[in-house]
Amino acid sequence: MPVITLQMVGTATREQKAQIVKEFTDTMVNVLGKNPERTHVIITEKDAQDWGFAGELVADRQAKQTS
Repeated sequence: MPVITLQMVGTATREQKAQIVKEFTDTMVNVLGKNPERTHVIITEKDAQDWGFAGELVADRQAKQTS
């Protein structure tokens, strides 16, 4: 049973999430021959203040890019 976990900063619409689930599932079927009925996709959306990389919060990096 494959479980795919996607963590991302920001939000996606319900339609976008549905497309992600479909395309990730299709990829598992096409590349690895997995059963789509047993493939799970978990989407976790994070606030930009809850994610950091390269020593900075994403929110701070985004603020620098818009100023």
